[in-house]
Amino acid sequence: MKPLYSLAILILGLTSGGVQAQEHIPVAAQQYEAGLSTLTVLDDRRDRGLEGLIWYPTDAAEPRQEDFESAVWVGAEVIRDADAAPGPFPLIVLSHGMFGNARNQAWFAAKMARRGFVVAAVDHPGTSTWSRDADQRRALWERPGDIIRLIDFAVMPGSLPVQVDPDQVFMAGHSLGGFTALALAGARYDAQRLEQFCDTAPGELACGIFADWQIAQTPEDREQMQADLADERIRAFAIFDLGGTQSFSDESLNKIDRPLLVFGAPIMNSGLTLDIESRALVKELPSETFRYIEPATLSHFDFFNLCKPAGYEILLKELPGDEVVCENGGAHRADMHNLILDEVTAFFVQVLQ
Repeated sequence: MKPLYSLAILILGLTSGGVQAQEHIPVAAQQYEAGLSTLTVLDDRRDRGLEGLIWYPTDAAEPRQEDFESAVWVGAEVIRDADAAPGPFPLIVLSHGMFGNARNQAWFAAKMARRGFVVAAVDHPGTSTWSRDADQRRALWERPGDIIRLIDFAVMPGSLPVQVDPDQVFMAGHSLGGFTALALAGARYDAQRLEQFCDTAPGELACGIFADWQIAQTPEDREQMQADLADERIRAFAIFDLGGTQSFSDESLNKIDRPLLVFGAPIMNSGLTLDIESRALVKELPSETFRYIEPATLSHFDFFNLCKPAGYEILLKELPGDEVVCENGGAHRADMHNLILDEVTAFFVQVLQ
């Protein structure tokens, strides 16, 4: 197997403002192209099928194509169903946000595959673009369960078109996917704490969503939500502007002992409030376990794919209100993508060493 990286990793301390500063990290040499295949998790669950995608390193050079391209979105360059490069490779499991899908971070997945990672993502039933069943949505504890099932399947020899290292599993999650990642890191849902918070701040986005979805409204559901949903196989996490921080107990956050890279987005165009989400989260985490990054111009939707120049106007005309996902979605977002990629690469490689 080719050496994974040759880059200097610079880790600096917390700044006085509580945000860690880091000098530019050299991008790892892109030793591979990105292969892409569809993914079906095969297990004994018949009530919650999991479909998704897997990006992986390949030595093939063609035929490249822009996958998931549309009038709004820039596609991610991949080689469909290419033969995988010799492994094993570290695995990143990826969790999308509310009513998103496995393609939302295709830019991230394809570029991490070029850097020597396998990236696997599924559509979470009930909270994905094409699956919004209310009962599936209410069973929010199933989201971490989806990721556990995905890892179980991915590390099974011969299940994927590429060999992964079962001892090198990482996770990234955006928005509600960040909530999912935090639960898998050991955060425990605390229904009483959320109720008390929402009594004082009923207008907060997470309060309205969780109430509308009827999360933990019955004793049975509360027991499921408040269970330990952690997966110790995941060595480190990248959390992209999460929502739902106030639903986790302080005690459980204080005890998280695995590395977390937390991004906060100060351009708050999604309805999330940074002070009660990412900033509040890192105040409760043990200081030695996390790195917090808050680029001044980062927005919640900069974790989405790049938008084409006409994307904003198309959405404004056809789906008024949704155009926000393409605000500054071109060159500025590309710069944010490069920053995110370099930070996540350095953070995960440090754990690998």
